[in-house]
Amino acid sequence: MVGEHLSKKKEMVGEEMSRELGGSVPITNVQALASSCSGNIPLRYLRPELQSEEVLVDDTLQIPTIDMRKLMVDDDEMGKLHSACKEWGFFQLINHDGVAEVMEKMKADVQEFFKLPQKEKNAYAKQPTGVDGYGQNFVLSEERKLNWADDLFLQTLPIPERKMRFWPQQPTSFRETLDKYSLELVKVSKCLLKPMAKNLAINPEQFANMFEDGRLSLRMNYYPPCEQASKVLGLTPHSDFGGLTLLVQVNEVQGLQIKRNGKWIPIRPLPGAFIVNIGDVIEILSNGEYKSIEHRAVVDPEKERLSIAAFYTPCDGTIIGPLPELTKENGPKYKSVSREDYIKYVIARKPDGKSSVNLMKLES
Repeated sequence: MVGEHLSKKKEMVGEEMSRELGGSVPITNVQALASSCSGNIPLRYLRPELQSEEVLVDDTLQIPTIDMRKLMVDDDEMGKLHSACKEWGFFQLINHDGVAEVMEKMKADVQEFFKLPQKEKNAYAKQPTGVDGYGQNFVLSEERKLNWADDLFLQTLPIPERKMRFWPQQPTSFRETLDKYSLELVKVSKCLLKPMAKNLAINPEQFANMFEDGRLSLRMNYYPPCEQASKVLGLTPHSDFGGLTLLVQVNEVQGLQIKRNGKWIPIRPLPGAFIVNIGDVIEILSNGEYKSIEHRAVVDPEKERLSIAAFYTPCDGTIIGPLPELTKENGPKYKSVSREDYIKYVIARKPDGKSSVNLMKLES
């Protein structure tokens, strides 16, 4: 009896620790909820604060567009990239040669996955002990507000970090497509990191090497329609804790909004473009020269929205802190910690505005 009691206690402690590192308590899948609820939204999804937040609808105010072909040869495009990272923290990337075919295949496979019967999708449900799988992450308590969304989150690189039991076998092409898409995402990311380093006047090879054998995770998002769309959120306002995020829109329904000067700006994705944003890690490495930006996802009252976000973070052993070359004039503005401690530190907190990177700031 004592042994059984201790065993159960260890399991409970293990679950608590895993939730601190990103696990979640079980919740009802929103896709199933949306198909069964008749306009009565459960209280945990309602966001009263939305009524007081201003959305700026201005067709002339959009994030910059960067042409990847020009970036390789054109100083003006390099300048545009620098301005986009410094002033916006977001940009759309076009003409990324060689990615289009596998990107379209990835979109198709993601759509097919979310069309599967609920029982089949639930076979890949997240466990309390980690972040991989189908459902929602960072649901650390029964009281926490919930997103009007389901996601499939998978760590894809380095290969030993893959948890294959959560990789769908339907559609049958899913695993192969995800593998190929992940490799292309790393190529695109590296093609962005080197010009960023040049713009920051730091060693491009040294900067890129921090991400060599880095971690790549993908979150495939499904936002069901909601009759009371103005009262719920698909994704809580936050900045991304990693280095770079590359987002693609799966269908034509918009929903991404970024915060600028205290107002929310809807983003109109260009066909075939990556929407790239600076993560907290690059803000810290650049000593604040480049900024991560708070963003959120809203939902549509009539149509489902799907997207795929890829998060690229430095390799194990990297020190997350301002690069020495960028602290000579004004000193460091952020703490320096190991990558491992940084990840534990960030994941132990739910995504909430820029709280994580703000806690890394040194007092001035």
